[in-house]
Amino acid sequence: MHLNLIRFAFALLAGLLPLTPALADTVRFAWLALDKDVRYDDKRTFFRTLSQPPGNPYAGAEVAMRESRFVGQALKIDFKLDRATGADTSALLAQLDRLHAEGVRYFLVDAPAAVQAELGRATRGKELLLFNVSAADDALRQAQCQPHVFHTLPNHAMQADAIAQFLVSNKWRSILLLEGPLAEDKLIATAFERAAKRFGLKITDKRSFVLSNDPRQRNQGNVGLLTAGSDYDAIFVADSDGEFARGVPYRSVRPRPVVGSEGLVAEAWHWAWERHGAPQLTSRMIKQADRHPGSADWAAWMAVKAVVEAVVRTENAPFPKLVAYLAGEDITLDGFKGNRLGFRPWDRQLRQPLLIATHNAVIERAPIDGFLHQHNNMDTLGFDQRDSQCKF
Repeated sequence: MHLNLIRFAFALLAGLLPLTPALADTVRFAWLALDKDVRYDDKRTFFRTLSQPPGNPYAGAEVAMRESRFVGQALKIDFKLDRATGADTSALLAQLDRLHAEGVRYFLVDAPAAVQAELGRATRGKELLLFNVSAADDALRQAQCQPHVFHTLPNHAMQADAIAQFLVSNKWRSILLLEGPLAEDKLIATAFERAAKRFGLKITDKRSFVLSNDPRQRNQGNVGLLTAGSDYDAIFVADSDGEFARGVPYRSVRPRPVVGSEGLVAEAWHWAWERHGAPQLTSRMIKQADRHPGSADWAAWMAVKAVVEAVVRTENAPFPKLVAYLAGEDITLDGFKGNRLGFRPWDRQLRQPLLIATHNAVIERAPIDGFLHQHNNMDTLGFDQRDSQCKF
């Protein structure tokens, strides 16, 4: 019985893939990351909120490479992944140039937004692609966008729109917005304010919080004081650091749901997602990383899978043709989330549903039923073409 299943798998693969023995090539990927990335500091990941990465997402790329070996053997193509790090952007750019000279064309970049933006500017016009797997900043998809930079991680606007849809669907229309002092906090808050306007939510009050040992600022970190004196159906917390956000649930004056950076979040991936073959992918990532996978792990996995799919469907065509297919409307990517995925032509952001989840359960998947778009309902999440500032 087991042998018959193996034979059936090979037969199915033969029907799906163009078996072309003439193809004998190596498709090389490279992973670029900082030597020390504060986002993956042990203390930060130990006390992390739901919206923060659980660890370095390199394991996601490793899982995708392992999955691609079977396809590569059938096509006589060797998929290879190099790993390079640097102390800063200049060092990463030097590594990129070295690897590009060796024939690498596909780079997975795991770095903060400022580094991603600089690498994108410095490499424009070169025969290569950069895949942003860990920076959610909207600016990378807007004013700082580049035609050769693809984004597999959802951005803040997509996350905020998903949360806004969930709030509207539950008729929780009055929202108290708590915003932190960091620049990243303000980006998250701005994204939610945009989403609230887009979907008809009312922000009843916007209050700033500060976590500090200074007695003069103690009240600015008091959840009870910050949530008193206002009427609201839910609390949205914009806290990129997470230290304040994790203490908000169950401490507000009014017993209301907490969303945004804690409580209920919108992410690309969650280990508790149980449909569309997701548990199998999650188990492979747990085995590789020895922890639950997060959104960046999935984004890294997806970046490799997207290129492999383009290689397969174009029969490893020359680089310009392969990129055209990757960025085109005909590509079909399976992200184990139930929808056909592909990149938006106007900003290279991967269209994808988002999982609205708590610590141990997925509550809903967005786009939520009833939120429609004239072309693709997944474009109700993030920047539609008419809203895009991206000009290639």
